[in-house]
Amino acid sequence: MAGLSMGGMGTFEMVYRNPHLFAAAIPICGGSDPAIAPVVKNVDWWVFHGAKDDIVPPVNSDIMVDALKKAGASVKYTLYPEANHNSWDPTFAEKDLLPWLFSRKKKDNAR
Repeated sequence: MAGLSMGGMGTFEMVYRNPHLFAAAIPICGGSDPAIAPVVKNVDWWVFHGAKDDIVPPVNSDIMVDALKKAGASVKYTLYPEANHNSWDPTFAEKDLLPWLFSRKKKDNAR
């Protein structure tokens, strides 16, 4: 599951509504209510944001990453120091993104 901007927010929401459906999620310049972290903790996360984003503040991703970590989720976070809102450009250029995504497996307890 991946999405950018409002779709990054939608990525969190889709996993929240269907926590047993996904093995991994990639929200890009998104955010959500940190209270959902315990529900989505069995999904592997790789969160991306641009540090200079003036549309969706990076603090939205910071908060979610912290909440996911506290809930015990497997989470990676990449904050691009020079990227603005279009942080999907460097995200989709990440050479390890697709190998990471396709190597994820649903957790045994996330049926």
